[in-house]
Amino acid sequence: MTMSRSHKQPPKPSLPMLAATTAALPAVVLSSLALAQPAAAEQPVRSIPGTLAAAMKAQAAQATAAVIPASSVSTAIPSAFKPAQPQAPAEYTIARGDTISAVAGKFGLDTAEVLKLNNLQANTIIYPGQKIKLSGSATAPAAPSAAPAPAAPAAAPAGGATYTVKPGDTLGAIAARHNVGLSDVFSWNNLNMRSIIYPGQEIKVGAGDAAPAPAAAPSGGGLASTSAPAAPAAPVSGSYTVKAGDTLSAIASRHGVKLSELLSANRLAMTSVIYPGNKLAIPGANGQGAAPQPAASVTPLVPSSFLGFSYPAAVVSSANENKALLNASPVPSRAEMRNIVADTARRMGVEPSLALAFAHQESGFDQRAVSPANAIGTMQVIPTSGQWASDLVGRKLNLLDPYDNATAGVAIIRQLLATSKDKDTAIAGYYQGQYSVSKYGMYDDTKAYVAAIKAHQKNFG
Repeated sequence: MTMSRSHKQPPKPSLPMLAATTAALPAVVLSSLALAQPAAAEQPVRSIPGTLAAAMKAQAAQATAAVIPASSVSTAIPSAFKPAQPQAPAEYTIARGDTISAVAGKFGLDTAEVLKLNNLQANTIIYPGQKIKLSGSATAPAAPSAAPAPAAPAAAPAGGATYTVKPGDTLGAIAARHNVGLSDVFSWNNLNMRSIIYPGQEIKVGAGDAAPAPAAAPSGGGLASTSAPAAPAAPVSGSYTVKAGDTLSAIASRHGVKLSELLSANRLAMTSVIYPGNKLAIPGANGQGAAPQPAASVTPLVPSSFLGFSYPAAVVSSANENKALLNASPVPSRAEMRNIVADTARRMGVEPSLALAFAHQESGFDQRAVSPANAIGTMQVIPTSGQWASDLVGRKLNLLDPYDNATAGVAIIRQLLATSKDKDTAIAGYYQGQYSVSKYGMYDDTKAYVAAIKAHQKNFG
C-alpha cells in the first residue's frame, strides 16, 4: 500500500557515514569533529586487517578459541546419567502388542532364555493376559492329566528315522506314511492326540519299515484303566464309545484287534479324526467285523450342511481337522478377540466399527468357529480367500492364528471397499462374493446380511 510522506528534516548522518566521507575533509575539520564528539574520540582504536585474507584468518582464530577440543569430550555416558534398567519381575503379564523378544529386551534378558524358561518356541503364539516367567528355572511340560503313565514307554529304535513336518501334515498321516503305529509316534515323541505339530518340527518315526508289536501298551492319550491286560482274551464283538484322548490304534490294541480291521469295520482311514462320543464298531474274533456302520454314525465336530446347503466331503473333512486343531489350541477370549479385530482395523485403515460388525455377525468373536464350508476363525475366512488376503498384505497368513485371521478379514474388507461401487455392495461381497454380486445382484439372504452388518456397525460406532 502506498502512503503519503510528511515534510521532515533529513536524518542526521550516522557515524559510519561520516567516517566514509572524511577522506575529503581537511585536517582542521577532522580535529574539530573529534572535539565535537569526545565520547567517540575516547574509544580505543580498533585495528582493521589490511587484507581480506588477514580478516578471515583473524575471524577463524577467534571462532576456534571458543571450541572445546574433541580430545577433552568424553565419548561414554557417565553412569550417573544412564537410564536405570528395570528389574525383571518373577512373572510378567503379556500386554497387547507384546512379543517375547520385546519383553526380554525391556528387562535386559536373553530371548532364548525366556523362551526356554517358559517352554515356548519361537513361533509360539502369546496372548494379552497370559503370564510368563522371567526368573526361576524351566519346568518340564506337564503330562496330560487323563493319561496314565505306562510302566515302560516304547523307545525309538537305535538310529531311528526322523521326519520333518511339512504344512498340512497330521500325525496320523505321518504314521501311515512310515508304516508305524500312531501310538508309537505319540510315545517316541511325548505327544498325544491333542498335540499340535508345526512345519519344520522333527518327528521320530522309528526305523524305516519296522512295525510296532501288536501287543504294545495303550497310547498315552487313552483313558483305559491301567489294570487292562496287555493281551486280552478272546475279543468280543460290539461297539465302543470314544473318550477324550483315545486313538484308533489304542482302541484296536485294547480290544485285541488289528488296526486295519478296526478301520475297515468303520470305513475309516489312518488320517480319519475321531472325537469323544463317536461310536465305533469292534470287529469279532474271527476277523469279521460287526455290521459296518455308515460314516454318518461318526459324529463330526462340524456338520456337512448349513442353512440348507451341503458341502463336499473333502471340504467338511478339512473343516473338521481345523476345528479339532482350534479346540486343542489356546485362543483369545471373545473380549480379547474383539480388541484384536479393532486394533487390526485401525492399523490397516478400516473403520473399527465396521470390522467389529463383520466379526460379530460371522462368529460372535469366536476364534474356534469353523463352518461346513471351512470358513475359519473369528472372521470366517475360507482358505482360498485367505490366500487372496495373503497376496493383499504381502505375506503368508495362517487363518488358525487369531492375529492373522483378523488381518485376513480386515484386508478383504478393505479391498472390497476400494473396488466396489458402494459400501453396501462391498459388504455383500464379503458374504456372497464380489463376482457373484456384480453378476447376479444381491440375493435375499445377502440383503439381510448387509442390513445386519450396518445395524451392528451402529452398535459398535
